[in-house]
Amino acid sequence: SLFKKFGLSDKILQALDDLSFDTPTPVQDQAIVALLKKRDVLAIAQTGTGKTAAFGLPLLAQLEKSHQRNTFHSQALILAPTRELAAQIQEALKNYAKYLPIKLALIVGGVAFGSQLKSLQEGVDIVVATPGRLLDHARDGHFFFEDVRYLVLDEADRMLDMGFIDDIQRILKACPPQRQTMLFSATFSKDIRQLADRILNAPVTIEIAPNRDVAGIKQTIYQINQENKRDFLRDLIVDHQWSQV
Repeated sequence: SLFKKFGLSDKILQALDDLSFDTPTPVQDQAIVALLKKRDVLAIAQTGTGKTAAFGLPLLAQLEKSHQRNTFHSQALILAPTRELAAQIQEALKNYAKYLPIKLALIVGGVAFGSQLKSLQEGVDIVVATPGRLLDHARDGHFFFEDVRYLVLDEADRMLDMGFIDDIQRILKACPPQRQTMLFSATFSKDIRQLADRILNAPVTIEIAPNRDVAGIKQTIYQINQENKRDFLRDLIVDHQWSQV
């Protein structure tokens, strides 16, 4: 596997092998190297470019060397705009960490507090969260930020669009200034630039096909019954031979 060149442990390489991960994507190539050198990273990359492994693998490599768990604390915090994306990230990280003694917690709205509380109480290495629900737990004294050494903001542009800026400010203020921060966004807007300037320390900037020209995007709406949605989508993809949708 070409992932060997990063110096990742055998346990991580074995998990990647199980997933048939063979060749790093461009964002992985650049981000993994920078993050393993403990640099902050600003990556402008769309969903589907392999960014979860780009920040996830260096994170696991560093936690593998030093993981001590404290109740209601976590060394790594990953913020995402929606619970669906947070769940996808957590699922991917679980696969990459298959052979590691790493514990993850998914902290999102729309799920009962109880099970989330239990995993936070036991102590975890990585928390994947939506901002609002994480702050709910923090307000109740069930999450403390002072152990956070790695902070990832994924799809930061969507978090800003969804009005999470105040929540994010609160979280950033609570995290220790001595940390490694990674900011991922599909667009490089003025707001993202300002956020990056404020929270990143001399970052390595990576741009992989950012979303620039909205005029180039064609939108079509089809009205169909709910139960036909999946089949219809499959037919469209097959008929048009779409490789990226």
